[in-house]
Amino acid sequence: MPHFQIDYSANLEEVVDMAALCEVIRATAAQIETFPIAGIRVRATRVDYCAMADGNPKHGFLDLSIRLRAGRPENVKKAAAERIFAALREFVAPAMATHSIALSAEMRDIDADLSPKFGNVRDHLETSA
Repeated sequence: MPHFQIDYSANLEEVVDMAALCEVIRATAAQIETFPIAGIRVRATRVDYCAMADGNPKHGFLDLSIRLRAGRPENVKKAAAERIFAALREFVAPAMATHSIALSAEMRDIDADLSPKFGNVRDHLETSA
């Protein structure tokens, strides 16, 4: 872990490159010591139906959910969340200059006893990773 889930309103698809945003989040997370590279997953899901604020369909949102196994100190999690959110804000800034967009993020712990994992990604990482 961590897993990064981006939910975004469909009206942002034309103004924010979601594939590039996923890569920015992945690359930023890979630089944070508390996040093991093999566990990083970033995905984005378009939300076709939503209602916001005054009901005007021009408003859009981008919500980032960060899930990770419990056990990290609060200050480490806070610093990581701030760094990831700063990368998100920087990436989306050009779109926010011309569009109504609400950004949000939340980091939460997952109980390892209730979240089994299995995979062989580590076996396939390049030696430089």
